[in-house]
Amino acid sequence: MTDNTTTTGSSGPVTRTTRDLSKAAASGWLGTAMEFMDFQLYSLAAAIVFNQIFFPAVNPAVGLIAAMATYGVGYVARLAGAVYFGRMGDRLGRKKVLYLTILLMGVSTTLIGALPTYAQIGILAPVLLVVLRLAQGFGAGAEIAGATVMLVEYAPTRRRGLVGSLVSLGTNSGTLAASGIWAVLLATLTEEQLLSWGWRIPFLFSFVLLILAVWLRSNVKESPVFEGRADVADGVALDREELRAAARDGDGDGDGDGDAPRVGAIEAGLTQRKGRAFLLALGLRFGQAGNSGLVQTFLVGFVAANLMLDRSVATDAIVIGSLAGFVTVPLIGLLSDRVGRRPVYIGLTALTAVLAFPLMLMIVSGNTVALTLAMVVALNLGVLGIFAAESVTMAELFGARTRFTQLALSKEIGGVLATAIGPVLAATLTAVTGSWWPIAVMLIVYSLITLVSAVLAPETRGRDLVRLEDAA
Repeated sequence: MTDNTTTTGSSGPVTRTTRDLSKAAASGWLGTAMEFMDFQLYSLAAAIVFNQIFFPAVNPAVGLIAAMATYGVGYVARLAGAVYFGRMGDRLGRKKVLYLTILLMGVSTTLIGALPTYAQIGILAPVLLVVLRLAQGFGAGAEIAGATVMLVEYAPTRRRGLVGSLVSLGTNSGTLAASGIWAVLLATLTEEQLLSWGWRIPFLFSFVLLILAVWLRSNVKESPVFEGRADVADGVALDREELRAAARDGDGDGDGDGDAPRVGAIEAGLTQRKGRAFLLALGLRFGQAGNSGLVQTFLVGFVAANLMLDRSVATDAIVIGSLAGFVTVPLIGLLSDRVGRRPVYIGLTALTAVLAFPLMLMIVSGNTVALTLAMVVALNLGVLGIFAAESVTMAELFGARTRFTQLALSKEIGGVLATAIGPVLAATLTAVTGSWWPIAVMLIVYSLITLVSAVLAPETRGRDLVRLEDAA
């Protein structure tokens, strides 16, 4: 078997075979597919039926805002999960964390499908919904970051963009599966059937994927970059004092025969300022996260509630856009490997900002063909395309010692500020103004934040991922 990845660390080269990479890729793809299927199932349910099942005592507009709010609380839990599991991933390894996060996330999602409704137990129903949403979010807080780190650290240097884009393909697969399931339910079930039992089917089905994902992750080897780090001893990252002692000794055997390069590498990791890299990563994340909340979540409910179109129109558009994403995502990954990460980011975000108003005009035109085309373009440019570049770029921004934690935090803080708050803000602004233009403005603002960050960020293509210090 041919070696695919070789990483030089404290104990010599760490190698992984093509088969190891294939397992890691399958695990990363399925895990992120499951995460985004679970979250898209929830977001679509929040936009389509949860306002009637869990919040029936309020008027439709307020019910939609309340449903969007329960969607948003999961992102607060994701932030807590990013801190907890991110630090665990940097200290104990990527594999253990990925196993725990998929388990917690999958069980929580399945239990949502077994919840009693407001009509059955009253106010306790939305309370339980929020509890499970919090548990789901806590597990998901480090899932996408862990899968990203694992894939990028496994990938050959010249193909990191392509391999890293598998994370985006996983998210796209999950979104497609969730949207497809909801499209079938909306097309085949009556309103009464959907509200009484049909909405449970997608959540209960996720248990099958959970079993497969847990099995796959139990057979994946640890990241070669984690094992090759200069601050790792016996598979566990050393703390600050242990690092200095190990650096002085070199090989950690206590005989004092360490080498100066090792001391320099570790001290660089301890003293390097990391604030700039984190802020840049947060900005790079902001546009994709905000656009995702608007396009994949809010617009689905907006099309039905405000444009008075059939609910299947928007879900069908998301399905078509997700199918197109299977071409868009790897192309963006390959392009970033050829021309660099910054040019790709700049091009995608600039296009999204320029097209925001024209696309929204097409969506509100009432023409289903124009609406579908606009949502497909918005999804592939402003969400999936940026995500394909984001997966590898954000991982390359950080040094090996804190990559998992900082990547998870930047993703989840961006999610809280943009994806979680965005749909609630959009629902409020469109209700207050009685118009669609705030949605276009929000798309422009999100995209411009990421555009500025991309201009300020360094080019990260091809950098050494084993180094402890940050690239920025």
